[in-house]
Formats: sequence, structure tokens, C-alpha cells
Amino acid sequence: MGAARRLDETFAALADPTRRGVIDLLREEPRRAGELAAAFDMSAPAMSRHLRVLRKTGLVEEEAIEDDARVKVYRLRPERFGELRAWLDEVESFWSDQLSAFKAHAERTRRKT
Repeated sequence: MGAARRLDETFAALADPTRRGVIDLLREEPRRAGELAAAFDMSAPAMSRHLRVLRKTGLVEEEAIEDDARVKVYRLRPERFGELRAWLDEVESFWSDQLSAFKAHAERTRRKT
């Protein structure tokens, strides 16, 4: 899958406020699906759908607990966030260059008048 498509999927997954909230909670610590559902006062099947999207896009991963394979713990995966950060850095660099050029142009123009 290409980088542009992965980025599109990442943005689509993060467009939902519940999924962004899940990301915020998982930044604090890994959590079970039930904990995440309770935090949003949401049914387990509804949270499962959100977690499926986040897993599919590679933003989170699930891990079975040693004592009970039925219980899954979810945690963030840094790789996809690194790709997002790299893209944002490129956009920021572009705008910084553009604004610097505009500032230089404005200062040259002001000196001439």
C-alpha cells in the first residue's frame, strides 16, 4: 500500500471523534476494549467497530492477556503516527518557506516605497 493511501486511511480513521478519544485514552496506557467502551458509555459491539477501524489502519494493535486469551488489550502503534508526523512536518516546512518568502518580498516592497 502506498504512503498516500496509508495517510488517507489514517486521516479517515482519525476523522471520527470517538476514535480520536480512544487514541487519547491509549496515550495514557493500554486498555481493554471493555474499559474503552465504558469510557464512552458505548456498547461493546459499537466500540469493537471503532477498534476494528483503528487496527485496520495500523494505529492500534491488540494483544491477548496471558491468563485469558479472550481478553484483548489495545495499545498504540507508533509507526503510523510517525508517518503522519513526517507528512505534517513536510507541510509545515512548505508553509514556513512560503511565509518566509512572502515576508522577504513584503519587506523589499516596503523599503521601495
